Amino acid sequence: MAGQQEESRLTVLLAFAANLGIAIAKTVAALVTGSASMAAEAAHSFADTFNEVLLMVGLRRSGRPADRRHPFGYGKERYIWTLLVAVMIFGMGALFAFYQGVETLLGHHGGEVDPTVGYVVLAVSFALEAVSWRQAMRQVRRDAREHGLPVRRYLRGTDEPTSVSVLLEDSAALIGILLAFGGMGLHQLTGSAFWDGVGSVLIGVVLTVVAVLLGRINLNLLIGNQADPRLVKSVRTILGRADEVEWVVDILTMTVGADRVLVCARLDFRDALTSGDVERACVRLARELRDTHEEVDEVFLEPVPRNDADLRRRVIGRYGRPLPQ
Repeated sequence: MAGQQEESRLTVLLAFAANLGIAIAKTVAALVTGSASMAAEAAHSFADTFNEVLLMVGLRRSGRPADRRHPFGYGKERYIWTLLVAVMIFGMGALFAFYQGVETLLGHHGGEVDPTVGYVVLAVSFALEAVSWRQAMRQVRRDAREHGLPVRRYLRGTDEPTSVSVLLEDSAALIGILLAFGGMGLHQLTGSAFWDGVGSVLIGVVLTVVAVLLGRINLNLLIGNQADPRLVKSVRTILGRADEVEWVVDILTMTVGADRVLVCARLDFRDALTSGDVERACVRLARELRDTHEEVDEVFLEPVPRNDADLRRRVIGRYGRPLPQ
């Protein structure tokens, strides 16, 4: 987990350096060319630069150890900062792009200027963004392999949103650069600023889509996602095969941070066991779960009778049926 956090930090730092240089260059090019698409891209890059700062803050603060006030640690704080990134992408990037595009479509734009500077800046920006994108994709692919998942499925279910945020940001940046290039090029070819405005609006659409995707990912993590179904299945198997356990009544899991899972299980122990036998079984099973799955952080095992009507009603209400054995 420490290695993954260091890799995430490298990904964010590389993205920060690339975005800062790109933002300054795009701002100069926007002032020189008067292009709405270039101005939208400059705002996009400044938003991304600020976002990397938020991601770094999230990485640092979420790594703090658990204490009395936060017994499950600070892992979820990373999701809050990444959710702020989604808000910033929309607020600073998309809204400004929409504004610039609409202004240009309404005819509020400067005179014709040589867009050569803009093309050069966009080409250099594309190369730098590609380097950052490659690092983010490399980390995402590596993490997906470690979890034994295809990249697409890993992106949908990951509890480590930092590298995903950078990957989505850089993907949006590459698409935005192409849209800005197209808008400026069509403006130059046709002499109509309409295409430059369209390019800016489309950049706003791309940023809005990325903001919504990031928002949904982090909202689910903040609410409390269930752990990977494969981990839940493994937990059920380990608990169900124990000699002391007659029935696995219920299993609750929740992601409490990057690669940190809380496991709660209600077990019907065999009636012949003494209270000491149950205590020793709980300690042994908790240790076995942690040894089998590194991401399992806390384990709570509760002895319950499986024929309790209220408990069965709650389990069936949550899953639609009792848990299989």
